[in-house]
Amino acid sequence: MYRNELLYVLCGLLMFVFSAVSQDAEKEKEKPKLGWHNEVIGGLNLTQAAFDNWAQGGENNIAWQLNLNAKSVLEQQKYSWTNTGKLAFGKSKIGDQESRKSVDEIRLETVYTYKLNLYVNPYASAYGETQLAKGYKYTDTTQIAISNFFDPAYFVQSIGLGYSHKEIIKTRLGAALKETLADNYALIYSDDPETTADIEKSRVELGAESVTDLSVKLAQNMLFTSRLELFSAFDAFNQTDVRWDNIIAAKVAKYVEVNFNLRLLYDRDISIQRQLKQALAVGLTYTFL
Repeated sequence: MYRNELLYVLCGLLMFVFSAVSQDAEKEKEKPKLGWHNEVIGGLNLTQAAFDNWAQGGENNIAWQLNLNAKSVLEQQKYSWTNTGKLAFGKSKIGDQESRKSVDEIRLETVYTYKLNLYVNPYASAYGETQLAKGYKYTDTTQIAISNFFDPAYFVQSIGLGYSHKEIIKTRLGAALKETLADNYALIYSDDPETTADIEKSRVELGAESVTDLSVKLAQNMLFTSRLELFSAFDAFNQTDVRWDNIIAAKVAKYVEVNFNLRLLYDRDISIQRQLKQALAVGLTYTFL
């Protein structure tokens, strides 16, 4: 059995792990409040340093990042409908260099779950992802544009079975359709290297998708969240696209929060090597709803 196939089997088994929870514990679980539940959280992180005749050396620098996260959930007796949105954008400037983009993400997701009052429930989901501004690859002397708004853009629709245990873990596994759209940078993101006549500006893949969300309260003011997304096309099932986001958020004051983010990406169509990003930020956060 291929390693990636085993990975999907494990994700599937994860849905049934918590079936060992006793029926009494399930009865004691509080029923969710019906109706709409909305939340919008905004955050602004800013770092700055300046040097004047500093013997140990250093360059002036400034960096900022704006985050906006929205969630709207409709709970009913027979179904639940969860909608989430994320906008993150930031830049940094070091010395005499021009300011450079440090983070840029637009992401929307919707998940509809029909409640069968069983350990697993059928669901249908869709999400889209792109960016706001042009992205560059920098060398010592030049900058090369490699992405822009809706170039690329990713869309995934899936249907299958999902499981959730309280608010700690939610996981789902199903068949999925993934579309990659690009324009000026199609050669990087959507082109099929096996064809030479044309540069494809879209790629459609049918496969299997697994999404697992974990939320654990480490302390009274500290929360750990993790999201693991896996996708394998049926015609290349031994190759799995991975997106793994891990965030530790600590609220040190009413409007001040510290965030540590570690993100791992792997998509063989873009790079045969894994991509890793780490960020530590301190900034203001505010809940609008």
